[in-house]
Amino acid sequence: MDPLSSLLSGIRADGSVVAHAVLRAPWTIRFADRAPLIMVCVLRGGGTLVLADGSRTRLGAGDTAVVQAGEPFQLTDTEAVPDRPLTEYELSCFVPDGFGRTDSSCAAPESDEEIAETGAPGETSLIVGAYRASGRRHERLLRALPPVMVVAADSDVCAWLEDSAAEAVRHSAGSQAMMDRLLDWSLVCNLRTWLAEQQHCAPNWYRGMADPVVGPALEAIHAKPFERWTVASLAAEAAVSRALFAKRFTEVIGEPPLTYLTEWRMAEAEELLADPARSVAQVATTVGYSDAFGFSAAFKRSRGSSPTEFRAALV
Repeated sequence: MDPLSSLLSGIRADGSVVAHAVLRAPWTIRFADRAPLIMVCVLRGGGTLVLADGSRTRLGAGDTAVVQAGEPFQLTDTEAVPDRPLTEYELSCFVPDGFGRTDSSCAAPESDEEIAETGAPGETSLIVGAYRASGRRHERLLRALPPVMVVAADSDVCAWLEDSAAEAVRHSAGSQAMMDRLLDWSLVCNLRTWLAEQQHCAPNWYRGMADPVVGPALEAIHAKPFERWTVASLAAEAAVSRALFAKRFTEVIGEPPLTYLTEWRMAEAEELLADPARSVAQVATTVGYSDAFGFSAAFKRSRGSSPTEFRAALV
């Protein structure tokens, strides 16, 4: 398993919403979910994304924004219309019927004013997905992302995504699951595109996957963190000498291979300790330690508290 797949394994779309609406300027949509990530795909129209801190990002047709949504944010129309009141909407993926006007308790928009057939003049067409997290594994990924990540797609991709969403909605059986998986797929694609565009600014663990020496070792570590890895055995995965491997890994990742291995084991241990059914000894074995004492000492050095103290703080 590669690092990106590992980090994404704890985050999934939940309650995807397809919103096709004609919004008469001036308008604003407030995204109320507080989620690790919210993805807003603009299929038609556009607007300005406004975060809680006031920062603004312009979005147009074909743009997808992935937002770290610790606080509610807005997508607002930029066209000023004199003598016309601002129409406000609120969208929440985590509640039923979560797209509506804020002055009507999230009731559906009035069909004779706001909703039109897809492709109508002036239409703003969005696909929105909110992502829930299980555990803490995703946090390392979030630290590598900006507050708003924007990726542009061509018209063919937008058309395919819209057709797929419409197909999911037309068939009620399994439609929500289909939309959620569609948004999971879209998130992975957008993250891969954005990370590839960053080149030298991408996180070390991502760039390392493309390195012929470092990549095989990273994949081995993430696939089997419990293995009794040594520098020599990781070098064997890359089919190079121990000295060459250690030097190259440190150059690309920014830390020695066994330091990286320990950090990933501790991250996995945090995830496992959140499950009260697992004993500390079981967690120790799962992440590659032969006894709970050695694991506890390593965990305290890395995290500043013992596994028992860390688990108690989660309650």
